[in-house]
Amino acid sequence: MLQAGFQAERVLEAEIARLLGGRIGSVIDGQVVDGQGAGFTLQDPATGRAIARYADAGPALATAAAAGAARAQRAWMALSAAERGRRIWALGALLRRDAESLARLESANAGKPLRDCRAQVARVAEMAEYWAGWCDKIEGRTVPVPSGHTVIVRREPMGVVLAITPWNAPLFTCGWNVLPAIAAGNAVVLKPSEYTPLTSLAFGLLAVEAGLPPGLVQVVAGLGATSGQALLGAAEVAMVTFVGGAASASHIAAACAARMIPCVLELGGKSANIVFDDADLPAAVQGAQQAIFASSGQSCVAGSRLLVHRAIHDHFVALLASASARIRAGDPLDAATEIGPVATARQFAHVTGLVAAGVAEGATLLAPPRPACLPEDGFWVMPSILAGLDNQALVARTEIFGPVVAAIPFEEEAEAIALANATPFGLAGAVWTRDLGRAHRVAAGVRAGSFWVNGYGTIHVSVPFGGFGASGHGRSSGQEALAAYTQSKAVWVETAASPALGFGHRP
Repeated sequence: MLQAGFQAERVLEAEIARLLGGRIGSVIDGQVVDGQGAGFTLQDPATGRAIARYADAGPALATAAAAGAARAQRAWMALSAAERGRRIWALGALLRRDAESLARLESANAGKPLRDCRAQVARVAEMAEYWAGWCDKIEGRTVPVPSGHTVIVRREPMGVVLAITPWNAPLFTCGWNVLPAIAAGNAVVLKPSEYTPLTSLAFGLLAVEAGLPPGLVQVVAGLGATSGQALLGAAEVAMVTFVGGAASASHIAAACAARMIPCVLELGGKSANIVFDDADLPAAVQGAQQAIFASSGQSCVAGSRLLVHRAIHDHFVALLASASARIRAGDPLDAATEIGPVATARQFAHVTGLVAAGVAEGATLLAPPRPACLPEDGFWVMPSILAGLDNQALVARTEIFGPVVAAIPFEEEAEAIALANATPFGLAGAVWTRDLGRAHRVAAGVRAGSFWVNGYGTIHVSVPFGGFGASGHGRSSGQEALAAYTQSKAVWVETAASPALGFGHRP
């Protein structure tokens, strides 16, 4: 029986009507087009109920999307850089105009708390404004060479970029990948997760309303094995960006290597959140909650390993368990809800299976009881701490991607750094200490693409973001992203009055 107050089905219907014209399909050349493949059912993560259904785009439609993107890219580059910037800025304004509808649609589809979705829509609008300003600032340079040439190095777009995004932050990762690519002059074919395509589809329609050429942002709603695979093989695709798990990334990287095209991979992590005995404990306790329980732990940078100095370990874990029990679980569409369900039935099985494995390995599970108000068939996992393990435990080595943290003690600074690095991942990390020198030493010692001191999880579009090792390669934000989404061309202009040619004869 559906508990009172859970409203995803009603909200989803209203926002699909408002933002998508009442249809779920793919956005191809500016229009919503029905898929040609098998049907796919969307579930409400909070209740487990089926709430919508759409058809997989299928290979033929995916291939047509890539061809349309190539045409739109040529039209986009025919505009001045300043005009491209104005249109991306207009897209940001439309995202702000429709912010509440987009947030409600995201919450209903992905099960994310409404307050998180509102914040993320605002961040995507901010991304549009940031990247709009870069359009007319992508400059070349001249290189002095020991000959009679002037060498001009131009930065040119790749052409068509395929962006494959995940279910944990659908609209955020859409903006994170699409906006720098189009600012650099590319077209994008976006393949969002089949579980959460709706706000990405709305983004595609808003792009056309903002004045971007129809087809510049194609959104293909479908399955990876069919639509995604066809896009990977599309001749027009010149580059791939992927946000997701290692298994899929390996397949995508191999496909790109076979075609000799570049890829940017933003993958998962097993990030260490390190707490020393001199830390501000109340701040560190709240920071540990932010690190792992925000977004139900469904964040690539989640601090899923909590390394605590042995002198304070038991006390800190007790404080964290007590504070975490106050996190409010409930209807994601209730603005007071702080933690929602995990996004899919498959992920629920993965997370709960790893919790059981941790207990079987000897961990003590500290978690509040599941509130009676939550639907029995929803994908709910309460904020969970697994204590009493070491870094060799399965839950300390495996990405859980849920609200579950392994608490591990350490004795000395060197050991903390060694434990933090004892993983193939290298996405993020943090340290809590009042010792400034120690903070710098630990930040330098931990292998991670992002690292925080006395904080956790802050990112911004202007700052490069990406991982080391199994956490991927390439950077998809900041000025570094412009290098990823463009390629350099050297133009040699002979300026000598009597150029010296090394071979051949004048007539």
